[in-house]
Amino acid sequence: MSGEEVPHRAESSEARAAAVSDIQELMRRKEEIEAQIKANYDILESQKGIGMSEPLVDCEGYPRADVDLYQVRTARHNIICLQNDHKALMKQVEEALHQLHARDKEKQARDMAEAREEARSRLLGSNSPALPQAFARVNSISPGSPASIAGLQVDDEIVEFGSVNTQNFQSLQNVGTVVQHSEGKPLNVTVIRRGEKHQLRLTPTRWAGKGLLGCNIVPLQR
Repeated sequence: MSGEEVPHRAESSEARAAAVSDIQELMRRKEEIEAQIKANYDILESQKGIGMSEPLVDCEGYPRADVDLYQVRTARHNIICLQNDHKALMKQVEEALHQLHARDKEKQARDMAEAREEARSRLLGSNSPALPQAFARVNSISPGSPASIAGLQVDDEIVEFGSVNTQNFQSLQNVGTVVQHSEGKPLNVTVIRRGEKHQLRLTPTRWAGKGLLGCNIVPLQR
C-alpha cells in the first residue's frame, strides 16, 4: 500500500460518514413531517371525522355550524403543504441513498483493484527459489523402457539421480554405478523440465532392450 492511498481512504471514509449523516438528518425531518401530518389529520378527525374532501357547507349552502371551519381549513392546508414537503424530501432521500450506494460500489471496486495490485506486487516482489543446477541431460529414451515408464522425457535436465547430485557428480560413471547397485530398487530422480522441477521414481530393471534404464544421458558443461 502506497503512502498516497492512506489519505485517499481516509477521505473516502469521511465522505461516506458525511453522506450517512446527511441521510440520517433527512430521515429525521421525514419523521417530523409525518408526525405533523398525523397531528393535522387528528384535528380533522376531532371535527366530526371530517376528511380532506367533505363539504364545509350544509345542504342549503350555508357554512356548517357543527365544525370549526377555521381549524378544518387550516389543517387541510397544512396537510397539503406537508405532503408536498414529504414528497420532495423522499426524493432527496432516494437520491442520497443512490449516491451512497454508488460510492460504496465504487469503493468496493477500488478496494478489489488495490488488493489485486497488492497481490501482484507481492508476487512479483517475492524472490522465487532458484532452480538447482543440472549436471546431465536426457537425449534419448526408448519406448517401453524403465525410463519411459518412470516418466522421463527427452531434454529433461537431471539435478539428482539417486545419491548423485550436482555437488558430487564427476562423470557419468557415477550414475552407472548407482544404476548397477540399484537394480529392482526405485531411485529418486529430480529433473528440470521447461523451467519446472519434477520428482520421478525410476527403477532400474532388465527389460527387452539394452541396459537397465533404456535411455541415454549426456553430461552438461559446467
